[in-house]
Amino acid sequence: MTYSPISRRCSSHLALIFLLFALSSPAQDIGTRSATPVSASWTTYNGDYSGRRYSSLNQINKDNVKSLTLAWAFPTRGNAIKSTPLVVDGILYFTAPDHVWAVDPQTGDEIWSYNRPSHGDHLGQRGVAFYNNRVYFGTPDAHLICLDARNGKEIWNVEIADVKFGYYISTAPLIIHGHVLVGTSGDQSDSEHFIEARDWETGARLWHTSSVPRPGSPDAATWPGAKSMTHGGGSMWLSGTYDPSLNLVYWGTGNPHPVLDGRIRAGANLYTACILAINPDTGAIAWYFQASPHDTHDWDAVETPVLFDAGFHGKPRHLLAQASRNGFFFVLDRQTGECLLTSQYVPGNWTLGVDKKGSPIPNPAKEPQPDGVLVNTPTDGATNWMPPSFDPETGLFYVTAQYGYSYWYLVLDKNGDPVDHEAGGAVGDITKSALLALDYRTGQPRWQHDAGDGADWSGVLTTAGHVLFTGDASGNVIALDPANGSVLWHTRAGGNVNNGPMTYMMNGRQYVVTGVADTLFAWALPDNR
Repeated sequence: MTYSPISRRCSSHLALIFLLFALSSPAQDIGTRSATPVSASWTTYNGDYSGRRYSSLNQINKDNVKSLTLAWAFPTRGNAIKSTPLVVDGILYFTAPDHVWAVDPQTGDEIWSYNRPSHGDHLGQRGVAFYNNRVYFGTPDAHLICLDARNGKEIWNVEIADVKFGYYISTAPLIIHGHVLVGTSGDQSDSEHFIEARDWETGARLWHTSSVPRPGSPDAATWPGAKSMTHGGGSMWLSGTYDPSLNLVYWGTGNPHPVLDGRIRAGANLYTACILAINPDTGAIAWYFQASPHDTHDWDAVETPVLFDAGFHGKPRHLLAQASRNGFFFVLDRQTGECLLTSQYVPGNWTLGVDKKGSPIPNPAKEPQPDGVLVNTPTDGATNWMPPSFDPETGLFYVTAQYGYSYWYLVLDKNGDPVDHEAGGAVGDITKSALLALDYRTGQPRWQHDAGDGADWSGVLTTAGHVLFTGDASGNVIALDPANGSVLWHTRAGGNVNNGPMTYMMNGRQYVVTGVADTLFAWALPDNR
């Protein structure tokens, strides 16, 4: 089988002009703390509002990273760590489903812990948000909980959605202007999903925005009718990003329902598998871009919308880039939502091309069929929740990519109707993984690092020390040169990296933290002081 990449540029490339914007520290409200780059602290899931996962720290650099050693380890005893820790005001916070820990970031000693057993989906928990000495996190039974950051005592606990309908919360909340933003998760929930803003002090609901249109609105015509929209899907299970200058939050949405049987939901099925630009004060949708119209493979668009300012088509642009789960890389003007570039970064034969708006055109012949259909993309997609990174020094976008094949089928009863909500399934596997360094101007890899056979669930971190941190499918924690992908350092920690690495400075020493299986590891240069 041969593969010809689909590439679409709305404009030709001229000179690269980086206009690096200031990154606001969200540990306090916008306007109450001066804007600083990600450095000593790590104050949100992605480090800052931009989603770049780029740190200005450079004590650990490409020349000395080979000397990294283990500073401390914190075992959770059976709780897989998918969260990215925060470090705020000298304390490290991280989560697993039902659990929150506060840890000394220099020693790994526990300061306090919080445990609330719950029913619901325990698939993963991405992290906490911090605001005004309070810690916020979501639960497997779809509650949002506020804790006192100083001692872990519960301040309030509100239900976001009913767990009986399959809802849960895996996302790390995002706090804007005192609004705690949280999205719902759950493919077993045969209903519409949403994002809500809650008051930081009381937990009271401030606004609620659904991932399907209002009945009767023009966008509702992308569904067969109002009834089908009530089963719409569109979960919002990863954290969004925020541009304070435009006052817009960017949040990805998940697949439509029913997941596999697209016959009973004809149309593009807005606002599922979309990137939404949302006013954080009102919840109003300013614009949308659909990454997977009429998705029938569970390849949603929740992946991080990464924000940066750079030259494109000969002029400075406010850009948004996403490597979507469906194998396409998108670059948008984040002020208007205009698509500037659509490019396929992993082979996929499920499309007929790209439409005039830059969205892939699904091929009906590659939708799940009663007798099955072969697709040259793995069941979990070309990437997944693993956080990417953008390095302003190299101008490259780094994403953990997955390759493989999958076979999609429907299970129907004698009347030709789906036998259940899922209506079928898929078989197949990830055959190999790779870290890709994508040129944002073309969407094509500048270089790639083979991450081994099978699945790699590692996120990516880049730093001003000219080091990229990630993991691979063979159980290595690795540091690469972000300019060319050469290996600078690696070690084995007894399992695979399964979170997004992060970094911070404490008392003059830089640490890099990775979650490996059920243990949090902190790496640093030898302390010779």
